Amino acid sequence: MKILVTGHKGYIGSLLTPMLTAQGYQVQGLDNDLYEASLFGPAPAPVPSVHKDIRDVTAEDVAGCDAVIHLAGLSNDPLGDLDPQLTMEINYLATVRLAELAKEAGVKHFLFASSCSIYGASGSDMIDENSPMNPVTPYAHSKIQAEQRLSEIADTHFSPVFFRCATAHGYSPRIRFDLVVNNLVAWAYTEGKVLIKSDGSPWRPFVHIADICRAFIAVLNAPLASVHNQVFNVGDTAENYQIRQVAESVREIVPNCEVEYSSDAGPDKRCYKVSSEKIAAILPSFVPEWTVKRSIQDLLDFYISFSLKQGEFEGPKYNRIAHLRELMRSGQLDKNLRWIK
Repeated sequence: MKILVTGHKGYIGSLLTPMLTAQGYQVQGLDNDLYEASLFGPAPAPVPSVHKDIRDVTAEDVAGCDAVIHLAGLSNDPLGDLDPQLTMEINYLATVRLAELAKEAGVKHFLFASSCSIYGASGSDMIDENSPMNPVTPYAHSKIQAEQRLSEIADTHFSPVFFRCATAHGYSPRIRFDLVVNNLVAWAYTEGKVLIKSDGSPWRPFVHIADICRAFIAVLNAPLASVHNQVFNVGDTAENYQIRQVAESVREIVPNCEVEYSSDAGPDKRCYKVSSEKIAAILPSFVPEWTVKRSIQDLLDFYISFSLKQGEFEGPKYNRIAHLRELMRSGQLDKNLRWIK
């Protein structure tokens, strides 16, 4: 099976691509390399790839593929706030266009990386795939609209599957430090404080990126009828925590650190506890292997190994928004997030 992975050089793609290759899949990558300078540790083994913005995909890019795993996009709530119009253009319109091209080319499987952030301000009651969505950010709105349109074009020849991923964490060669677990461990290791930027009360579901990758592989291996046009919350129901609970786990595991709240810390409207019982029932081969606590220790080991420096993870090399703003400031990227040739 030949699989096109968009955003294959991103946070998840850098881990997913070698896992797919190890499973015997033929992998083709597509990425515009916005974060080519943000490598943290050794680069993954290269795969055949196209250097291209997802907004510029053509029929040729999907020709001959059996499946598309669509990861590319503006990747989280804060980055989506950078320019809401661009967020819709990239995360919604470009996604729909890619799906339509894939369908026309005879691509059977379309695996879409959505997000549990679409549940938004849902409170502390457990919710599932049938619960109301309550988005509070442009990023979440873009994911909802993409899901809805892709579902509308599903038929017997085109099978989308929607992965509403919990809050990701864990090491990747293209690590993201704007994710709560990764960020709190970085603060604890480099500065001796577990810095919480909210009041710590919001609930979040958590999932390690290696388990996200296993979910994609489980769907590829599943009978098509069991996953066709289905939505899955990707995570482990037991891995729902308040932010303050995660901070306490970091304090327990990382030596010589204390929990500290930012001076402007306040409530965060994004609050949701998510059930992942559906994916466990329909895809019994998908069994999450990671917990937040195991990931904290693993991240700490990587930070020590690669000598993560104080303040480095909040700067323009690794922080997604800071990195894009630096590329624009230096004249390498225009305001529409396109490379200036």
